[in-house]
This record gives sequence, structure tokens and C-alpha cells, in this order.
Amino acid sequence: MSEQRFGEFVAVRREGDGHVAELAMDRPKAMNAVSTEMARSIGAACAALAADPSVRVVVLSSTAERAFCVGADLKERNSLSDAELVRQRPTTRGAYGGVLELPVPTVAAVHGFALGGGFELALACDVIVADETAVVGLPEVSVGVIPGGGGTQLLPRRVGAARAAELIFTARRVEAAEALSLGLVDSLVPAGRDRAEALALASRMAANSPVGLRAAKRALRLGHGMDLAAGLEIEDAAWRTVAFSGDRAEGVAAFNEKRKPNWPGE
Repeated sequence: MSEQRFGEFVAVRREGDGHVAELAMDRPKAMNAVSTEMARSIGAACAALAADPSVRVVVLSSTAERAFCVGADLKERNSLSDAELVRQRPTTRGAYGGVLELPVPTVAAVHGFALGGGFELALACDVIVADETAVVGLPEVSVGVIPGGGGTQLLPRRVGAARAAELIFTARRVEAAEALSLGLVDSLVPAGRDRAEALALASRMAANSPVGLRAAKRALRLGHGMDLAAGLEIEDAAWRTVAFSGDRAEGVAAFNEKRKPNWPGE
């Protein structure tokens, strides 16, 4: 396994052919509370992954035993002046936006607490795999703020406006089984299996065309919320980026020759 560090609290790991990259939050003593330094590192790691054409899927994981991520570092926030908080905001947005804007499929591996900004990082991913210990929620209004890492926009896209309003306005925590039933997470696995199952899912995704994966994600993200006619135009534009690609030619050839494709990635 290779590992590249981004500051003290973030590592990017790869095994095998390196097509699956694991972005591991590694601040276990603070249960991955997102400090300014950690936010900066998440943003930098995402920028590096986005620029790497060999990456086909990213898994967002945690090295902390009890938590995926508990959200903003409130101890640090308590020490910031208003002016410092304003200056910090672009760095914080860079972390959440970095995950959201990754051009390849993303899978969150969630266990333990995924609260506030921690759950927003998971919501920024395309698929959320959670284990039975997971507890998720957006409790920001209970401390006088609102979800500021995309939660007010991403949660209703998952569960609908009314359900999102109830969860945000009550600030309640949701345990794993209910989270699955509400659609807050996409699959539930035994305790301790979230990372392994997320990596396995990512490997299945990464076996497919890298050109196709990026185009499909672009169409899904840009088309969401559009009326049908506009969405179909977005889909058509994405189709045109793959229809004449080397991956399309290789995929068709491999199918007819009954072999695994050797994707050129272009």
C-alpha cells in the first residue's frame, strides 16, 4: 500500500493498480473534528485526486475508532474572533466543496458518529456505506448555527424537503437502522465492515470505463433538479464525450471478443 500525507491529519492511500484512492481522515484523538488545518488538508487532497487521471473512484474513510467525523472543531471555533471566522470560511468551504466536486464516483465509509460537518462530508459523496454503529445527523441549530457544509442543500436531495426540514430543525441524531430506512445512508453492514465494504464497492466501480464513470457522474450531478427536457440535454452532452472515445471502442471490442476491457482512459 502506498500512502501520501496531506498535513498531519489526512492521508491518501492506494493498493494494487491505484485506481481506487482512499482519502482517510486521520485525527483520531479528536474524532476527526475538522479544524482549519484539517479542512485545508482535505481540500488539498481532493485537488490532487481530481487532477490525477489514474484515479477512478475515491473512498472517504476514517481512522478514528468511534467516529467517521464529528464535524467542526468547536474548541477551535470558540477561540476565533468574528474576523478570524470570516477568514476561515473559504478554507472550510474548500474541504466540503473539494469532496463534492471530485469528478469521479465517491463512496463514504461511515461508522460511529457522523454529525454536522462530518455527515455533510458523507452527503457530498455519491454513495454512503454505513456500519451498525453509525449515528448521523445535522445538529447545528442546537448550537446556534446552520449546516454550512452543504447540508441544507444535499440532505433534501436525498430525503425530500419535508424530511430534511424535520431532521435539521429538530437537530436529532439518527441511529443506523433508521438512517437506512430514511435513505440517509445507502447500505448497512456489520460493525467494523464499513471500510472493507466501501473499498469492495469502489473496486467494482473502478473496473468500469474511467471515461464513462466521469461522464456518468457529470450527467447525474448536473441533471439533478432539472426538468426532464433540460436533463436529457445534459445527458446527451455527456454521451457525446464518451461516444467517440477510446474507452467506448475498447468496451465494444472487449464485449465482442469476450474478454475484459483494457481501458485506455481517453
